[in-house]
Amino acid sequence: MTGVSVWKDNEIGCEESVMGAGHRDDKNSLGPEQLASLGHHKFPSALMHSPKEIWKKGGRVFSVLLAINLVLLSCTLVSGGAFHEVKLHDYDVFFMLTIVMLIAIIWMLFYLIHTSRHRDAVLCKDAHAGPIWLRGGLVLFAVLTLVMDVFKTGYYSSFSQCLKAIKITYPIVQAVFVVVQTYFLWVSAKDCVHVHLDVTRCGLMVTLTTNLAVWMSAVTDESVHKAQLKNPNGTHRMFGIRSNAPESCSCDGKLCSVFHDGYFWMYPFNIEYSLFASAMVYVMWKNVGRLIDHHTNPMHHLTFKLFKKTFFVGTILGLLILVTGIGVLTVYEIQVNKNNPAEKKEEALMMYYIFNIVCLGLTSLASIGGSIVYRFDKRDMDRHKNPTRTLDVALLMGAALGQYAISYYSIVAIVASMSRDTISALNLTCSLLMIAQHTFQNIFIIEGLHRQPSEEENKIDPQQKDLYGLTFVNMNAVSLRVPDSGSALPSATPPALAIQAPSEVVQSIRVSKKVNWRRRFLKEVSSFLLLCNVILWIMPAFGARPQFDNEQELKFYGYPMWAAIVDICLPFGIFYRMHAVASLLEVYVMS
Repeated sequence: MTGVSVWKDNEIGCEESVMGAGHRDDKNSLGPEQLASLGHHKFPSALMHSPKEIWKKGGRVFSVLLAINLVLLSCTLVSGGAFHEVKLHDYDVFFMLTIVMLIAIIWMLFYLIHTSRHRDAVLCKDAHAGPIWLRGGLVLFAVLTLVMDVFKTGYYSSFSQCLKAIKITYPIVQAVFVVVQTYFLWVSAKDCVHVHLDVTRCGLMVTLTTNLAVWMSAVTDESVHKAQLKNPNGTHRMFGIRSNAPESCSCDGKLCSVFHDGYFWMYPFNIEYSLFASAMVYVMWKNVGRLIDHHTNPMHHLTFKLFKKTFFVGTILGLLILVTGIGVLTVYEIQVNKNNPAEKKEEALMMYYIFNIVCLGLTSLASIGGSIVYRFDKRDMDRHKNPTRTLDVALLMGAALGQYAISYYSIVAIVASMSRDTISALNLTCSLLMIAQHTFQNIFIIEGLHRQPSEEENKIDPQQKDLYGLTFVNMNAVSLRVPDSGSALPSATPPALAIQAPSEVVQSIRVSKKVNWRRRFLKEVSSFLLLCNVILWIMPAFGARPQFDNEQELKFYGYPMWAAIVDICLPFGIFYRMHAVASLLEVYVMS
């Protein structure tokens, strides 16, 4: 999810605290030459001194504490509103979300207006933050979220006579929030702000927690909906119409059913939009008060060419897996959710597990192969400070814990119950491969993100360019020009201009071919893993719940405990797949 560059930054943090902090007079930490090389901007005098590092951390801590309190409040209301026994209503959740979204909208508009009027508000840009494919994905998910808000508004409008106005107001405010935030992130994702630092940090944290609150609400709503489909007599309550609503509020019309089913189908895109936006806002928060030296550390701009120097093997195999997975998901949903005999459901489960075993096995082998090729890769590791890459790695490792937890719970249930049937064996194999695939894929992605881009790797030394930079080289002619001493020039010529011997030329060409082969292999692996992660995201995001259709874990743990485990951990597993897609796209571009 990051852009690619190999420049080094100096975080000087020029803070003008709005809460009464002073400045640090550490003149030795930054020389005049360094300030002069920081760009074409004329920095204000406040930037000639670094701020107090203690206060910088204090300003961050204050905004973090604000975010923690908002997240805990949101979590309390959202989780409490999902159960009958808790005396919280769904419109309490909607009211809270509407208020925080309005606050975030006002702050984002203030930020856009203020930074556009003050030339020194944004002194530099973070080229790693907000790459074009990430912003493009954000726009795509934003459009689908707006479609969901249209469906939700139409659904709630069908019950306007018996519902509170906040339920109709909420999707409208959410649509405005999505439009404003998408534009805000499109134009400001790379900003390193240097005015009103503490207000900016708090505003960004409010925006981030708003996205997390909307994400929690959507995940809970979808989980409750799936739980009611699997167990209609459970203790969950949908956020839409309460179970004790009058008969006049029942959804009987065909249009009402279309709206209801439509906005639930759009929920996966809304969930991903909230998480994408949260990650981009967090990077902006890390870049507040940051200065980047572009002269001493030049940027390497990489162009996004999807099918350059590839054999299409990984793409073709990935598309084959993708199309097959969509077919498996369609058959699975039809066989499991309809009133079919138990044999049909077992066949659907077997088909689902076999497909996942094949897909996970192939992706594990591809990840291992890519990691082995990295052992022979001569590119240097990129050790420069990069907040975006740090966040990517943390999200990959953290989100994988959700699927790890589900897999280990399944393994313990199957082994402890000593089941010997085919479904249990397939489930056990799938759980073990899920753990292995996450591990090997994380190793491959993280190592790829830390490699230097390859555009500078194969550049030829200027003194050697005229000789072996040609397509065809007459080795006999070259050998005639090279005396036994190894130099084609008179002795007065500097040694730096000496021409290589023919054997060295051939060896250099062979090394270049080996490097190109490794690059192509890494591209094939990245494209294959990317498409496989797309289908592994689609299947659970759009309704596949073998955790409930396979009754092994349900019988072992009981419905309340197993439902809580799946509802908490599965959203992180789903997010992992989409985040892996974005990270693999970056690895592909860097290879």
